[in-house]
Amino acid sequence: MNNGVYNFKLNIDWNLINLISEIDRFDANWTAIERKEGQSLKELKSIATVRSVGASNRIEGNKMSDEEVDVLLQEIDITKLTDRDSQEVVGYFEVLDLISESYESISVTENHIKSLHNSLMKYSAKDQWHKGNYKMHSNAVEASFPDGTRQIIFQTTEAGFATEDAIRQLINWYNSETEVHTLIKVASFIYDFLSVHPFQDGNGRISRLISTLLLLKNGYKWIQYVSFEHEIENRKNEYYQVLRSCQAQRPNEDVTDWIMFFLNCLSNIQSQLMIKLQKSGLETQLSSKEKSIYSIIQNRPNIQSGEISEKLGIPAPTVKRILSELLKKGLIEKQGKGRNVSYTIK
Repeated sequence: MNNGVYNFKLNIDWNLINLISEIDRFDANWTAIERKEGQSLKELKSIATVRSVGASNRIEGNKMSDEEVDVLLQEIDITKLTDRDSQEVVGYFEVLDLISESYESISVTENHIKSLHNSLMKYSAKDQWHKGNYKMHSNAVEASFPDGTRQIIFQTTEAGFATEDAIRQLINWYNSETEVHTLIKVASFIYDFLSVHPFQDGNGRISRLISTLLLLKNGYKWIQYVSFEHEIENRKNEYYQVLRSCQAQRPNEDVTDWIMFFLNCLSNIQSQLMIKLQKSGLETQLSSKEKSIYSIIQNRPNIQSGEISEKLGIPAPTVKRILSELLKKGLIEKQGKGRNVSYTIK
C-alpha cells in the first residue's frame, strides 16, 4: 500500500508494520527492565557513550579507536585538544551528554539545532567560521573509506534561502504532524535533514545526535544504553547505498528502503541490548577473581593473559583457568592465535 509521508512516498506493508510493532513491544517493557537493571544500565551507558562517540566520528573519517576515545574522555583537558580528531571527539561527547541530561528541554527548533551544531564544532579550529550557521556554499555528500578515498553520494540542497526554507518546512511538519507513527516521523526527519545537509560540515554527526534526541523525546529511553552510531558504522556501506538510492529519485522520492534500514538498525540494537543485559545478569554470579579479570578486559580490550596476571597479581595458571570459564559463559572472546592471543568483551 503506497502512502505519503511528508514529501515522500512510502510503501506501508506488513514487514514495516511488524518491525514497528516489534520495536514498540520492547519499548512497552522497558520501564520494568529499567527498574530491575539499575546498576547494570549505568555501566552499559558508559560503554555505549564511548562507542557512540567513536563510531559517529569514524564514519566521517576520524581515526580514533574506542580505546583512544575512552582514554581521552576520562580526563578531558581542552588545552591539549590540538588535533582535529580529538577536537571532534570531545565536541560530540559534550553534545551527546547534553542531550542525555536535558533532552526534555531541547525543542525541535532551528535555534536549538543550530545551538547543538555550534556545540558540536566548539573545539574544532577549522570549523569556527561556520559553526552554528547554515552553509554558505554547496556541499555534496561524500563517503570516506578506509583506503583514504572519498566518493560523492548525492548532491544536496543549495545554500542560502533554499536551505533555510527546506529546514523550516521540515521542522514545521515534524512539530505539527500527528497521524504518522513516531518512528516513521523520526526516520523521515533524519532522511530529509541529511538530504538538505544544512550545515557546511558535521551534518552526518549532528543527524545521529538528533536521532538520539528525537527518540529520547518520544519516550524511547533505552536508546542511551546501546550505540545506534556503532550499528551505523558496522553498516556504513549499506547506510550510504540506501541514502543514495532514495536521494537519486528526489524530489517526491520513495523512502521505504531508508525507513526500513533505520528501523532495522533500531531493532538490531534492541536485540544487542537484551543480550548485554543477560550477560550482566551472568556477571553478578561471578567470583571476585572472575569479576576482576572481566573488568580489566572490559577496560582494556585486546589484553593478553600475561598482562592480566601481572596487573592483578594473580598467578598465570589461575588467570588462564578463569579466562577459559569466561569464554565458556560467552562473556569474552579470543582474538589471534598462539602467543598473540588476546581477549575482549563479547
